[in-house]
Amino acid sequence: MVENLLLAFGLTLMAGLATGVGSVLAFFTSSTNTKFLSLALGFSAGVMIYVSMIEIFVKAQEALVGALGTEGGNWLTVAGFFGGMILIALIDKFIPKQGNPHELKKVEDMEKGEGRINDPNLLKMGTFTALAIAIHNFPEGIATFTSALQDPTLGIAIAVAIAIHNVPEGIAVSVPVYFATGDKKKAFKLSFLSGLSEPIGALAAYFILMPFLNDIMFGVIFAAVAGIMVFISLDELLPAAKKYDEAHISIYGLIGGMAVMALSLLLFI
Repeated sequence: MVENLLLAFGLTLMAGLATGVGSVLAFFTSSTNTKFLSLALGFSAGVMIYVSMIEIFVKAQEALVGALGTEGGNWLTVAGFFGGMILIALIDKFIPKQGNPHELKKVEDMEKGEGRINDPNLLKMGTFTALAIAIHNFPEGIATFTSALQDPTLGIAIAVAIAIHNVPEGIAVSVPVYFATGDKKKAFKLSFLSGLSEPIGALAAYFILMPFLNDIMFGVIFAAVAGIMVFISLDELLPAAKKYDEAHISIYGLIGGMAVMALSLLLFI
């Protein structure tokens, strides 16, 4: 059990700190590799959608049907699934466009004259983006942690998918902060800190949810996790992938992600 806890927390920490990776990439590359980014985001969406609908939703359903019977269990599974979607949608709704992590930026934006050094408005925007990403990533931390705790193989897949989509979020923080201040350390620190909300979400799941974890609680959490993952994929990953797409690369990535996830699940039956 202790090993599972350490793995689950480690995976959540790794996924969250991928925002820092995005920040570093923004400093050491002169342009965004749009083909790779589109493929990676599509792949991440494929992993999330497949694992949510084929694995996580089914496990939630099995737990709730076992605890509440066929009718009650199925109804609560569906309610939890759409409840997860509503939760992440509400978080997005109350994040203004300029601070929304869905409004992705390219590395090239650093070179454009969209503001001036020491512009307080740009600095405010970058800081608010970091805060918005932190709020947005909190439930993702809960999702990664609880999934990894229940099934380490599943947790690894989800952590990798979330880490991929956190990389461009790190760029979204770094670009305005660096351009406003000219300070790479400050831009990296804000980007890094915004990713810490995911391990904080894991700690919240452990200290607040774990003491009450039974079949019903587990089923509801897993159903909500499935809803959160599907919403993120459809509302964030795929639109972002298409934004950077130059052909059908994002869809190839999506199919590839589903295929890899399907194969990995089959290998561990």
